[in-house]
Amino acid sequence: MNERCPWCGTDPTYVAYHDTEWGVPERDPRALWEKLVLDGFQAGLSWITILRKRDNFREEFEGFDPERVAAWDDARIEKALQNPGIIRHRGKITSTVKGAQRFLEIEQSEGFTPYIWSFTGGEVIQNAPGSMGDVPVSTAESTAMSKSLKKRGFNFCGPVIAYAFMQACGLVNDHMTTCPRHAEVKGL
Repeated sequence: MNERCPWCGTDPTYVAYHDTEWGVPERDPRALWEKLVLDGFQAGLSWITILRKRDNFREEFEGFDPERVAAWDDARIEKALQNPGIIRHRGKITSTVKGAQRFLEIEQSEGFTPYIWSFTGGEVIQNAPGSMGDVPVSTAESTAMSKSLKKRGFNFCGPVIAYAFMQACGLVNDHMTTCPRHAEVKGL
């Protein structure tokens, strides 16, 4: 039976995200940071809200260029808070600036990609969920990632957010076993 993971429903934005991005192993450091930021913005909201605003986020956060965002001052944060196309949450915006600074530190010292992938030993964790009830909301790996990120100065990255990030970036393959993407992602 080839059934797409039920969480994406029939919304064209969600379906496209599921079919082309979600669960595909990501190793580009900038793209990893972007997804970590967006997962942090999702806290308390639905992921579809973030997906629908993603282009606005990319524009406001200068293509998620960490060097540019790390240099934001209070005036630039205030400008972002006026943008109705993004989630206008001061804590999340200032956290993004702080996260850009922490990203640059990690990128310089050990590389952001090796750091993020170290929580899975550099490999995709291959899960085999038969139903959405089989998918955890957090794991020992996401808890370890969350603790490490927080220790390094990141915010909005609890174990549940860290696990959603791991799913989105393909550190874990949580496509349902009935989903065609499960085998495709497993083969990457």
